[in-house]
Amino acid sequence: MAIFNYTALKDGTNEVVKGKVEADDLRAARAEVMALGFIPTNLVEEKAAKVEKAKPAGRMPKLGLAEQIDFTSTLQILSAAGIPIIESLLFIENDAAKLKIRQAASELRRQIMNGGTFAGTIAKYPEQFGQVYIGLCKAGEDSGELEKTLDRLLELLNKQAAIRSRVIGTLMYPVFVIVLAAFIVVVMLVFVFPIFDEMFQSMGMQLPWITRVLMDMGIWMRDHWIAIPLGFAGVILLCNFLLRWNPSRWKIDSWVLKIPILTDLIQFANFANFISVMQVAYDAGVPILECLYLSNLTLTNHTLKIRVEEATEKVQQGQHLSAALRSTRTMPKMILFMIATGEQSGRLGDMLGQAVSYIDKQLDMIIDIMTKMIEPVMLVVIGAIVLVLASALYLPLFASYMGM
Repeated sequence: MAIFNYTALKDGTNEVVKGKVEADDLRAARAEVMALGFIPTNLVEEKAAKVEKAKPAGRMPKLGLAEQIDFTSTLQILSAAGIPIIESLLFIENDAAKLKIRQAASELRRQIMNGGTFAGTIAKYPEQFGQVYIGLCKAGEDSGELEKTLDRLLELLNKQAAIRSRVIGTLMYPVFVIVLAAFIVVVMLVFVFPIFDEMFQSMGMQLPWITRVLMDMGIWMRDHWIAIPLGFAGVILLCNFLLRWNPSRWKIDSWVLKIPILTDLIQFANFANFISVMQVAYDAGVPILECLYLSNLTLTNHTLKIRVEEATEKVQQGQHLSAALRSTRTMPKMILFMIATGEQSGRLGDMLGQAVSYIDKQLDMIIDIMTKMIEPVMLVVIGAIVLVLASALYLPLFASYMGM
């Protein structure tokens, strides 16, 4: 017989109780706790308790957004079918399509079988799952509604994937056009302009300044061709550094909020995730301050994150949620109105759902507007590049014909 320390919920309530039971094994200990009228959430053998605390978490691969969706989707389906968490993880471990998901399920199952809970186990891996995922699972498990929480979490992950896909799809076209234009300019300078330079020299012509500058650039790039790939690599590394280095990234985050159309895209893309997480957390019974904390983790713009953190402090001091968020001067007025209405009517969860639908519609409209604007802007850019190159090549010819 062994002694087990247990943590459980009183049947029909959310009150947490702790105690000890004596049993032959873990399964029998669970049965003993349930016989007391409690719902066990954690069981650890007393002799192994100290060892378990000191035992480091095993290796866990980092799951990307698509892998989290696959993992959560399978787990939610199995949970809805009434299959216990350990059996569900065993199924995922054996049959998941991706190796990372199988490895994650194996590690989670191993630790849960040693007496841990699902939320407590994934809490050891914040880098792999993220604080939002962990916080929502903990709230669902504490309230006894893990199955419903997994369903909400799956909807949230799918929404985040859809937003990311739409934003990336919108930005890919201008990036592709810019890269293609840069490639064409390099080809023209390296292979075409030096040929014309020899012709112009044989004619003894005095070249316009724009032609001379581009000719010199082309000849230099032809003689130092290694600088071309190094230059492209340098630009990519510099952009990556500026976007990762906190001081420069924070400046960029502040500047982009001053560009009219881009401001709307960034605000609605950030607050789409923010409000979605708040709705899921609130419906799972998470306190409003914890909802704000989890929601703020989804914000990618540093300026917005700082302002929402200030609003969270005001809520902690007793201010209403809508009034605190209004002080950020960044959240759309319609969303603030919905939140205020939800607070006054006691239907905050429903109004947050309405706010999510409103943001989705606005985000779709903004992306459509940007897509329509990008095409003429890119045409103007390409036209300007062609005009400069053509002018540099044909101005000397026109000057020659005029002088004849």
